[in-house]
Amino acid sequence: MISTNQLKNGNHIEVDGTVYKVVEFQHVKPGKGPAFVRTKLRRATDGNVIDKTFRAGEKFRAVHTEARKMQYLYEDGTDAHFMDAESFEQLAIPVEAVKSALRFIRANDAVDLLFIDGQPADVQLPASVELEITHTEPGLRGDTASGGGDKPATLETGAEIRVPLFVNVGDRVKVQTETGEYMSRA
Repeated sequence: MISTNQLKNGNHIEVDGTVYKVVEFQHVKPGKGPAFVRTKLRRATDGNVIDKTFRAGEKFRAVHTEARKMQYLYEDGTDAHFMDAESFEQLAIPVEAVKSALRFIRANDAVDLLFIDGQPADVQLPASVELEITHTEPGLRGDTASGGGDKPATLETGAEIRVPLFVNVGDRVKVQTETGEYMSRA
């Protein structure tokens, strides 16, 4: 069992029979009344985020999680296929469960696959990835009044992001995986 006092971002807990990942939490001690914990939880099955409030000291079943090194093979429209790097065993996960992570993974990339209670559930991405720009309009001098500005660009994985005007096709860029924002040129 895990108590609200032991919550950490990234923990997995079971609430009402459903497994959630703690996205963020805040202990609140009002001047009047008992303390409580305000949380943002991401449902492991489909990625929906909900806000939930618990009494301080409330207990949950801790969920056994394990990360295994896997190689991303391909996506066939309904499933994303991965291969275990050690046993060469292949497994498929519904695309809907890992849709946001697939935006930043190329075929044959090594990733950490998260298993919840022995079942594959999610892809753990690094904080940032380096990808190549495959399509973007050329940025023209004088396009902006302040010298800043951005334009849409397509990455080699097919994801769309916003990049500064000076970035061109063929450039490698560093992208923050959590927000999908451009960080710098690689």
